[in-house]
Amino acid sequence: QVQLVESGGGSVQAGGSLRLSCAASGDAASMKCMGWIRQAPGEAREGIAMVTGGEVTSYADSVKGRFTVSQDNVKNTMYLQMTSLKPEDTAMYYCAAPIHPGYCTVGYLVEPKFSHWGQGTQVTVSS
Repeated sequence: QVQLVESGGGSVQAGGSLRLSCAASGDAASMKCMGWIRQAPGEAREGIAMVTGGEVTSYADSVKGRFTVSQDNVKNTMYLQMTSLKPEDTAMYYCAAPIHPGYCTVGYLVEPKFSHWGQGTQVTVSS
């Protein structure tokens, strides 16, 4: 089991920045693969960033070049630095970790039955 707690969301104007944090506790093996998922009202879940082994990162095209995911293995915390925010980034942001290390893909992370999720933190970007 992994427990995940997100923080850092808020309201910003377009072009602004925010940094989200995800504090993790529990199964250390699952924390080697973590990611950020977002969901806007009426929209499908979107896996936007992943970090594996604390170093290897990947991003959805929608955020590439604007968002940076990182992981502090000492603090068991994952971060998402978001810059050049756009109104279309408005969503609830969740951090996720797979229920099994073999499920370390975006496809599994966006599915709650294959991953642990936090409670989410709201990001609202106004134009």
